[in-house]
Amino acid sequence: MNALKNKVQLIGHVGQEPEIKNFDGKKLANISIATNEVYTNQKGEKVEQTTWHRVTAWGKTAEIIEKYVNKGKEVAIEGKLSNRSYDDKDGNKRYVTEVVANEILLIGK
Repeated sequence: MNALKNKVQLIGHVGQEPEIKNFDGKKLANISIATNEVYTNQKGEKVEQTTWHRVTAWGKTAEIIEKYVNKGKEVAIEGKLSNRSYDDKDGNKRYVTEVVANEILLIGK
């Protein structure tokens, strides 16, 4: 049951070309994924809501993203939520929540 404490699974479309960085020979990939939810509101109208998720991946997963993932590609991601903070150039504290992917599955063509 411990494996379920911080686990995220998403299926969505990549919103931009992956950003790839190298740190001492280890690759980092950053992508954003859009997930869509469709529901009917109280007025009976169909509403589509898009949520954007920031995803990072290291090592082999980052290499797969670099080789095979591009904007618009549908992917399934499994990983964990991560929270971090940093100070921007103006000295303001910024908070980031992202999914750290440990597995990716390419879907579709």
